[in-house]
Amino acid sequence: MDGMNVPTKRFGRTEVRMPVLTCGGMRFQQGWKDLEPSEIDPKGQENLEACIHRALELGIHHFETARGYGPSEMQLGRVLPKLDRDRFLVQTKIGLKESAAEFLEAFEKSMGYLRLDHVDFLAIHGINLPEHIDTALKKGGCVEAIRQLQREGRVRFCGFSTHAGPETVVPTCETGEFDYVNLHWYFIYNQLHWPMVAAASRQDMGVFIISPNDKGGMLYRPTEKMAALCSPLTPMQWNDLYCLSRPEVHTLSIGAARPEDFDEHVAAVCVHWDGRVEVAGQVERRIVGAMERELGADWVHHWHEGLPHWTDTPGNINVREILRLWTFHKGLDLGEFARMRYNLLGNANHWFPGRKADAVDGGDWSCLSASPFAGRIPGILKEAHALFHEEKEAKRLSES
Repeated sequence: MDGMNVPTKRFGRTEVRMPVLTCGGMRFQQGWKDLEPSEIDPKGQENLEACIHRALELGIHHFETARGYGPSEMQLGRVLPKLDRDRFLVQTKIGLKESAAEFLEAFEKSMGYLRLDHVDFLAIHGINLPEHIDTALKKGGCVEAIRQLQREGRVRFCGFSTHAGPETVVPTCETGEFDYVNLHWYFIYNQLHWPMVAAASRQDMGVFIISPNDKGGMLYRPTEKMAALCSPLTPMQWNDLYCLSRPEVHTLSIGAARPEDFDEHVAAVCVHWDGRVEVAGQVERRIVGAMERELGADWVHHWHEGLPHWTDTPGNINVREILRLWTFHKGLDLGEFARMRYNLLGNANHWFPGRKADAVDGGDWSCLSASPFAGRIPGILKEAHALFHEEKEAKRLSES
């Protein structure tokens, strides 16, 4: 790994040269609740600081955290101020607030922990529903607060993060108010979420990919089938190249828990950067071919078409998400991942909306009339529930 330095991309209209790998600050911190300074474990802090220094050695000079990541900001505030401020970029995120005053109060708390005079990127954390757009943009709201901070020189660029789909993300991008977006897009979200990336690109926004390794299929613990299809790359390496081969995508969050967690990703982007489109495409064709053999080409390429939003289905069953999980389990053996995601339905508020398919029978499924697979889908939903449902209540990582 010595001598490797990750490439950079222009981060949309910010004109910032962004490393294509970002150090995400939600895995190396000490838990998910705010702590008193005296409660920080010295060994854990030493590990976090080793992650920061290793990232910089590799050219990963963008650090991303959030007010909602427990003591992450506090722990970063013990190392970042000791570094040359021109050597790194930092982003934090603050949850949606009803007023500019509440947002500014949270920002002051973040900056007190980070011990910095400014952040390069500040995102509104969790624009996940259409009504969140109005809350963020209203007079006396979050965006107005960020504009004040920009005038004061304490924030350079304004963005938003989201776990939502195109119904929310596309119109948010189209407001023109945001310089960048943090969103979910990778191979197993390609068909559903690409319109969001395209919308951001039309506005020349920076595109930051959230959790490509975990939400992208738990690729750090790959199935035998995925490992074989991606060889000689690892599934994580292939996913890195797959995402970054798209010019619209600028950086991927790597949630390192240890300094060595960067190495696999850095090797992929440094060794294969110039040939990333060809290398990623070769593996993609093998993966798609394997899925076609299991499910049929018609399903693989068209399963997502004409599906209703979860708010328009019987019992608010999240048909699109359940069919996605079923498809990639059947096609690539991603059962552990599918169970993890399925059991969040109904347990994670607007971060993972809609419900499980536990009451399919008796519903009016005329809402599927635009789908070419309308007659099959209720049966698939019932099969998915039988495959994935667990009695134990699932929680998001930040609630664990």
